[in-house]
Amino acid sequence: MAIIYPRRNEALEINRPGSDQALTVEGSDWLFAVTAVFAVSLLALYALTFTARAGERFFHYVFIVANFVGVIAYFAMASDLGWSQILQANNRDNGYTRQIFFPKYVLWVVTFPAAILALGVLSSVAWTTIFFNIALSWIWVICYLVGAYTMTNYKWGFFAFGTAAYLFLAFHTLVEGRRSAFRVGVSGHYTALAGWLNLLWLLYPIAWGLSDGGNKIGITPSFIFFGILDVLMIPVLSFATVYLSRRWDYGRLNIAFTQYGRVHAAPGTFPEKETAPATATPAAAAV
Repeated sequence: MAIIYPRRNEALEINRPGSDQALTVEGSDWLFAVTAVFAVSLLALYALTFTARAGERFFHYVFIVANFVGVIAYFAMASDLGWSQILQANNRDNGYTRQIFFPKYVLWVVTFPAAILALGVLSSVAWTTIFFNIALSWIWVICYLVGAYTMTNYKWGFFAFGTAAYLFLAFHTLVEGRRSAFRVGVSGHYTALAGWLNLLWLLYPIAWGLSDGGNKIGITPSFIFFGILDVLMIPVLSFATVYLSRRWDYGRLNIAFTQYGRVHAAPGTFPEKETAPATATPAAAAV
């Protein structure tokens, strides 16, 4: 009779934590579960690229990359890798330390811009606006990363800077993006996707303040908080975007690709680009 060996998570035995506030076996199990969610999403999105119409795989590719990075980041954290031991400002005199995992910040450096890029292309805002919004997301994440590694209460200064960047980002995605989306006829879908994203983004400062910032909750509870947010932000947003994209006119969004390159938007979509330059009047020419 075959002997069935029970599966056991040995990650913390091989890669041992070394802080007062550290990852637990239960937390590692949770992170491996999140890794599996990202992996399944990655494979499902890749499979969907074979059913998408030619030239209409832009959103698939964007979110495939985001989910791929999610798999790598969560695997690293589940394996208890990619962390630093940092003294905590609220208990520094007692030498109290906490594990700060930087893979989640690397994840956000990729996933936040991926969501911004998808929304920006959907709403047909200018590429400069998309790049500006991506830069704001990088400022937000980097400020939180620097704050997490700051061992004094000056970390809250970086928290304020990062949160300010998020507020600018929220305004651009909810107001300016929606205005542009209305022009290309996708305001309803855009509002739903951007509203969902910003609702989740609103919770990231709270989660950071309770975990890497204020050290109010442990490593495992913080990963449960961030894990739920990350799954709702990337895998859920990925499938919602890909599903809704079947109803969008890629030509009007100016993202229809052929063997000859990108197809131009239909005439009248951007009237301000089609206005002929004013010619000089005879009187002005005489002068």
